[in-house]
Amino acid sequence: MIRMANIKSKAMEDIRDVHDLTFYKFAIESLPVAVMTVDPELRITGFNSSAEEVTGFSKEETIGQHCGKILNGELCSINCPLRTVLNHRESVVRTESTICNKFGEIIPIRQHAAGLLDEDGKLIGGLEAFVDISHSKLLEREKANLISMFAHDMKSPLISIQGFILRLLQNADEIDEEKRKKYLKIVKLEASKLESLIDGFLEYSHLQTGRLNFNFTATSLDKELIEIYETYQNKGSQKGIQFELRNMETLPIIEADSKYLQRVFSNLLDNALKHSREKGLITITTQHTDQYIMVKIKDRGTGIDSKDLPYIFDPFYQGYGEKRGKGYGLGLAVVKAIIDGHGGKVFVESELGKGSVFTVALPKRRKPEE
Repeated sequence: MIRMANIKSKAMEDIRDVHDLTFYKFAIESLPVAVMTVDPELRITGFNSSAEEVTGFSKEETIGQHCGKILNGELCSINCPLRTVLNHRESVVRTESTICNKFGEIIPIRQHAAGLLDEDGKLIGGLEAFVDISHSKLLEREKANLISMFAHDMKSPLISIQGFILRLLQNADEIDEEKRKKYLKIVKLEASKLESLIDGFLEYSHLQTGRLNFNFTATSLDKELIEIYETYQNKGSQKGIQFELRNMETLPIIEADSKYLQRVFSNLLDNALKHSREKGLITITTQHTDQYIMVKIKDRGTGIDSKDLPYIFDPFYQGYGEKRGKGYGLGLAVVKAIIDGHGGKVFVESELGKGSVFTVALPKRRKPEE
């Protein structure tokens, strides 16, 4: 009887252990936070759905891989938080850092690392929980850029307008008609700059807040790209720059807003044209995978400094290439807002002095909620 009681007790403990394990797996999988577990050699043993969403890697792709190979984080080779807890230097590490996702995008994260202990207190691995803080970082940069913009870009034309109006008021009798017209033209030009700045900001604001409704219809990217290619061939010839459309196969019809896709490709080609050298070449290349249609726009221009790459899609950011543009840094921000609205992605590869490649990935099938 005692033996039977021990067997029953052991069976009940096993059931409770399985139940507890199932519960913990369910809880971790349901968390709105990316969670990754590793063994003592930093090989990944667990990867929840939120981690898949942040990194772009599936669980199957990560299990058994070294965590540094998957996250490719800023701290992985310098001061790895998981290595810190596994070496018992600290029980928990909290920090902000960056990782590089499957698509090559730099993602700022807030991360917490802790050791995993068994019932006897023995260290059997580590756990890292991380959250994508791109949005909050973007808001911080937008705030800083907005303050800088309003302090400089808006103040400069206002000072100019005030100065010329003051001259007209104080010296009305001494200023001849020709000079008066010249002053008024300058005032009008400066006022137009202010209007352009405000219009650009409002357009971006509408896109960001979803107040601009997209009209999704069956769209042929082949048709859209051919039309815009023909337009930019003429523009390029005026600057001695050649355009090439390398579209080897017919692209499938997708649901999109053709008007706003034209805006996307116009902004990207304007950028490529602006930063290309004389007698340069700009190519538009297409390809498609099971899920996406990819449109690549490549130039051989001034390129983008690696320090600027994480921020070039931010509004009002003007660190692009060797020379600042005359605009207000809204073109690429508008591109990203439109592509996000289509459920797609846009990213860039560049090397300073050698040119850039902007890639637009549009989904073949739009999700209903989008």
